Amino acid sequence: MNLHIFQGFGGVLLEVSLALLPLILFFGAFQLFMLKLPRERVLQTALGFVLTFFGLAFFLQGVHVGFMPFGELMGAELGEWNQRWAIIPIGFVLGFVATFAEPAVRIMNDEVDRETGGYISANIMLYTLSTGVGLSIALSMVRILTGWSIWYFILPGYLIALLLIFFSSRTFIAIAFDSGGVATGPMTVTFIVSVAVGIASVIEGRDPLVDGFGMIALVALTPIIAVLIVGLIFNRKAGNKNHEPES
Repeated sequence: MNLHIFQGFGGVLLEVSLALLPLILFFGAFQLFMLKLPRERVLQTALGFVLTFFGLAFFLQGVHVGFMPFGELMGAELGEWNQRWAIIPIGFVLGFVATFAEPAVRIMNDEVDRETGGYISANIMLYTLSTGVGLSIALSMVRILTGWSIWYFILPGYLIALLLIFFSSRTFIAIAFDSGGVATGPMTVTFIVSVAVGIASVIEGRDPLVDGFGMIALVALTPIIAVLIVGLIFNRKAGNKNHEPES
C-alpha cells in the first residue's frame, strides 16, 4: 500500500523555514547587541529552534496527508446520516477533545496558572476553553443544518461579551480575549474545519466556503464568553467583584 506520506514534504520544509527565519534573525540580533546570553543558553535556544522546526514540519505534513483528508471524509459521512441532528452533539464532543490537544491552549493555561499563583488553575482554564469551543462547534453544526446567517450568532455573542466586560475584573478580561486567539489553533483549524467542510459539501444548498469556514469566527467568540462567565463566578465566590489575584 503506497500512502505517499512524504509527498510534498519539501514544500512544507521550505514553508517552515521561511516562517522561523525572522524569529532566528531577531534572536541573533538581540543576542549580539542586547541579551548577550551565555553560550549554554544560546545552545539551548538553538536546540529549541531545531526541535520546533522539525515539529512544525512533521505536524503540517501530517495535517496534509492525514488530518484534513480524514476530517473531510468523516464530515461527508456524517452529513449523509438520516438523523442529521446527531452531528450537533458530535460537534460538541469534537470541539471539546480537540481543545484538549491544542498546544497553544496548554501553554496559555500553564502561564495563567503560574502568573496567578494557582488562583486560576490550568485545569479550570482547560475545561472552560474546551467547553466554549465545544459549544461553538455545536452552534456551527446548527448553522450548517439550518442555513442561518452567521450574523445571528456573531452579533448577539459579541454583545453578550461586551456586556460581561462591565461586570468582570481586568484579569479575566485580559485572559478571555487572549483565549479566543489560542482556541483557534492548529488542531481546531485543521481537523474541525475539515469536518465542517465535509458536512457542508454533502448537504444540499450549503456552501462549504461559507458554512465550513465561518465556524472559526464562532470558535474565537465562545471561549471569550466562557472565560468571562467563569470570572464572574470566581469574583462572586471571593465576595469582591473587583478582586485581583496576586501574582
